[in-house]
Amino acid sequence: MTNYTKLPAILLLADGTVFYGKAAGKIGTTTGEICFNTGMTGYQEIFTDPSYFGQIMVTTNSHIGNYGIQKEEIESDSIKIAGLVCKNYNIVYSRKQATESIQDYFQNDNLVAISDIDTRALVRHIRDKGAMNAIISSEITDLEELKKKLAEVPSMEGLELSSKVSTKEPYFYGNPEASLKVAALDLGIKKNILRSFENRDIYVQVFPAKTKFAEMQKFNPDGYFISNGPGDPSVMPYAVETIKEILEEDKPLFGICLGHQLLAEANGIGTMKMFNGHRGLNHPVKNIIKNHCEVTSQNHGFGVVPDEVRNSDKVEITHLNLNDKSIEGIRVKGKKAFSVQYHPESSPGPHDSRYLFDDFVDVMTGKLTW
Repeated sequence: MTNYTKLPAILLLADGTVFYGKAAGKIGTTTGEICFNTGMTGYQEIFTDPSYFGQIMVTTNSHIGNYGIQKEEIESDSIKIAGLVCKNYNIVYSRKQATESIQDYFQNDNLVAISDIDTRALVRHIRDKGAMNAIISSEITDLEELKKKLAEVPSMEGLELSSKVSTKEPYFYGNPEASLKVAALDLGIKKNILRSFENRDIYVQVFPAKTKFAEMQKFNPDGYFISNGPGDPSVMPYAVETIKEILEEDKPLFGICLGHQLLAEANGIGTMKMFNGHRGLNHPVKNIIKNHCEVTSQNHGFGVVPDEVRNSDKVEITHLNLNDKSIEGIRVKGKKAFSVQYHPESSPGPHDSRYLFDDFVDVMTGKLTW
């Protein structure tokens, strides 16, 4: 196990609030937008989710690292969060299947973290004040110097980040002899989305974020998928244009999270930066079409503008968040296109929404229409 010493560390928020804790992971300095996740498990999936790129994650569960790290439980090939804030940082782990400690994992991936923080007080502060930039440092103790560095960090609003986490080259996933083919636009796709397709006998070609529609069309897919990802959807005209061309071709299209927001943008519906966003495993969502409730996994700091969805003559609402009435799902009238704001592939997390992948299969095979 890598040697670990609890050196002092500082967390500074953009509004001037300071928290003092202990260094975890790599000794260094990191910046990003601070946010919190209320999930009680799945920290490794959170660390590797590309949608968290550029964000400092606060975990509300009091113990992090207690079941170690297992390489198979990743959503991408590397840690994507900008930093971690936690209460109890557990280097000694209990699970026999684990291959390394969280400290080894963070040091190998150069992640700066801070522990021994009163995360309840921190989360209450963020919840009341809203999302903001922050800086963690275990090497700089001068607050004035940290404030200068933090002032240079751009706001998440207006940042295009998907192209930074997307694959650089197209690749295939699944069985080439599968009964269906899907062309997926990778804006920060999670591995369990690809597994969910493979489990339904779908062969996927995954394309870089800025791939033109004509290039995706060469795969001759039965349907198209627009993935989750980080950043502001309003500054992604390249993806919006691709979606518009897919809609013109009138083949089935399914979008998740960022893909949901971009489908809305492609239909003239605006998106917005949320006060705090939704990040956790227990968000109740009502399926209006089927008249049932799902417990969902969510991870997004942007959303579609509710009034613009309600006033649109191009889409209809399919899912609604029961906590704040935000729009969680839409489908395009007269087209085979639909999307949800949450994550039906959640792993770990609730499985209530897995049916959406089956719905996509039914749309591609003509069993489901609207």
